[in-house]
Amino acid sequence: MKKICSAFLLLNLAVSAVYCQDKKIVILHTNDMHSRLNGFAPESAYSPLTVNDDKTIGGFSRIATVIKSEKQKKDQVTLVIDAGDFLMGTLFHTVEERTGFQLPLMRKMGYDLVAVGNHEFDFGPSVLYNILKNSSENGEIPVMMLGNAIYSKTDRADDGLESLTGKGILCRTVIKEEDGVRIGFFSLLGRNAVFVSPNAKPVTFKDQEKFAGEAVKELRSKRCSLIICISHSGVSKGENGTWEGEDAELVKKVGGIDLLISGHTHTKLDKPLVVNGVPVVQAGEYGEFVGKITLRKNNGAYSLESYELIPVDDHIAGDRIVDSLIKAQQEKISGLVLKKVRLEYSEPLAECSEMLECNGQVNPEESTLGPLLADAIHWYLNARSAAGDDVSMISTGVIRDKMLPGVQSAADLFRIVPLGSGKDSVPGYPLARLYVTGRELKNILEVLLVARKSNPDYYCYFSGIRAEYNPDKGLLRKVKRIEIIKDGDRSEAVDFSKKNKKLYSVAANSYMLEFIGIIRKKTHGIVNVVPKDINGARVTDMSKAVVDIDEKAAGIQEGKEWLALVGYLGQMKDLNGNGLPDLDPKYYKPVKSLFVVKK
Repeated sequence: MKKICSAFLLLNLAVSAVYCQDKKIVILHTNDMHSRLNGFAPESAYSPLTVNDDKTIGGFSRIATVIKSEKQKKDQVTLVIDAGDFLMGTLFHTVEERTGFQLPLMRKMGYDLVAVGNHEFDFGPSVLYNILKNSSENGEIPVMMLGNAIYSKTDRADDGLESLTGKGILCRTVIKEEDGVRIGFFSLLGRNAVFVSPNAKPVTFKDQEKFAGEAVKELRSKRCSLIICISHSGVSKGENGTWEGEDAELVKKVGGIDLLISGHTHTKLDKPLVVNGVPVVQAGEYGEFVGKITLRKNNGAYSLESYELIPVDDHIAGDRIVDSLIKAQQEKISGLVLKKVRLEYSEPLAECSEMLECNGQVNPEESTLGPLLADAIHWYLNARSAAGDDVSMISTGVIRDKMLPGVQSAADLFRIVPLGSGKDSVPGYPLARLYVTGRELKNILEVLLVARKSNPDYYCYFSGIRAEYNPDKGLLRKVKRIEIIKDGDRSEAVDFSKKNKKLYSVAANSYMLEFIGIIRKKTHGIVNVVPKDINGARVTDMSKAVVDIDEKAAGIQEGKEWLALVGYLGQMKDLNGNGLPDLDPKYYKPVKSLFVVKK
């Protein structure tokens, strides 16, 4: 079966190469879709089957129409490719392991090749195996690609995924013959993508340049005259305004690649980035655009004739069959996931009149969404847990979407903080709580103020405190004052001295709180923070710190960031009398908890 993958692409289009000698080759591509089946908007405003009546963009039914339109054209051969991170980001991904829905849907839409990105590994290789296996048993799926994966010879946790490679479901290289030309494809995960997917273990990945060189050599040896790399590595703009990044470096260092289809960085390239004569393309994020590459034979060889980004918006009527399948899947989500927390998929929960967003790459201190989420966690834990909470925090790295104006449903609010899972069947990282001294609380802030400079994902928003700091000072000298905010306007100054043994609770999702336990290691022993429980005993197992938000029920009832947001919005006032809570207007401007002082 491996030979099938590497010798003949399982994309049997109806047109034989004998009849396409004068035809152009069109490649449609997307990347970083993150299960955005219903587009980019409050879902209450999304009406894909009618045109010119909403401002929403994206959506799988509209993308299906774009693909169908191109594949019906008689003067071209059309291939459809996704460059990875097709999963993870909406309520749809939460049932993929059980239902195997999205990949068969993408095949029905017309996708031929889909690469595996880092977020497909969010729940580990065994869950990815189950998703791929169940999807393939549910119907035909696109050819899946994961080129530079290395499977463990000693750890059996990735055996299932490796077996799919042997069965031809998951391929390293693929060859397609069209218009008399053999087109070779290979895919890879780049260094940053590997770094941010720790749950991929025990799967490891061969260096991208080394693997690319080997793949090019293999495909050339099999008489491929056109080689296309599908790279989940990315490109971005440097400080001087020029385009750079791993994919730009790849085509500089590895010869023989004719076209690179990029993903991972959510970058919108209006025109190809040409490096050493090689076009590099990427189509933004979430299906807002479909990239269209047109290759035309010139002097016996194919070259780039044109490129465009097709906007997926309300000018496109969505495919009715695809839309009906998605609607049916929403009902399954309500039954399998939301029923447990007494919610329905499209149930109106609250509304807002302005957009709230958090951009960790650009001015995160001006975020309106980050402070709202921190306040939501703080309110939720104090309302649902007897021990309450002193300080709550959330980082930009887990905030994945904006809150757009309009009616907000569970689907909309989940998209904002959709990552992770706990030990229950409700999606999302569980909220956890640790206890630290005043001096340790100061040290946590000191480290986070430095860490965010190296990685914007570490920028944090806080609730329950007011802190003053001088950014010009060195490590452990920046934070000048911390106050714990009590009910109303009351506050309590935190004593940083070693003699102060009072404990303060700090809450965040369990994944983020793990950072506190490794501060000493990360700072090479310079900074020490000992995470403790309410009695002052050291906590080494983060599962012991998970907050029980219903202490009367048996077992641990995990709280989630998105459920905190649902609850917090739900207790706000109805300002316009329509029966729905309205977002407190104070959040339309950044709510500050950290203040710069120059002293």
